[in-house]
Amino acid sequence: MKIPNPRYRCPLAKLQPEVTDLEAVKRRGWRDQHILVVSPDDDRLDWTEHELVRQIGERLYGTRERRHG
Repeated sequence: MKIPNPRYRCPLAKLQPEVTDLEAVKRRGWRDQHILVVSPDDDRLDWTEHELVRQIGERLYGTRERRHG
């Protein structure tokens, strides 16, 4: 018999609004706090933008781990 583990819910979770539109959160972060969240794999970027984002990320945070498989 499998007994499911009860999932712990943080009491603070109900105070946070539910995030349904991540793009809206990113947009608000950029407009309000000038925080940019972008993936170098975003299809909206052309090759030069992709490379620029990758180079900035590697300079600030180191190289990305390659995933095999």
